[in-house]
Amino acid sequence: MAFGVQELTLSIIIGTLASIVYSLRVLVLMERRIARIEAHIEKAVNNIMKEEIQIEKSLKKKRK
Repeated sequence: MAFGVQELTLSIIIGTLASIVYSLRVLVLMERRIARIEAHIEKAVNNIMKEEIQIEKSLKKKRK
């Protein structure tokens, strides 16, 4: 089956649009992963800060 110029151009445009949609999908998935990683890092930092505050309070009590 021979394609004409219009069919060929249309198939190229559709293929390009499909690749753009796929790329956007991948970017959204990557952004979600990064957001999840950032949330885990923030949680770890908050835990460390709580421990640091406890340590500082205990050191102040020992000095008095």
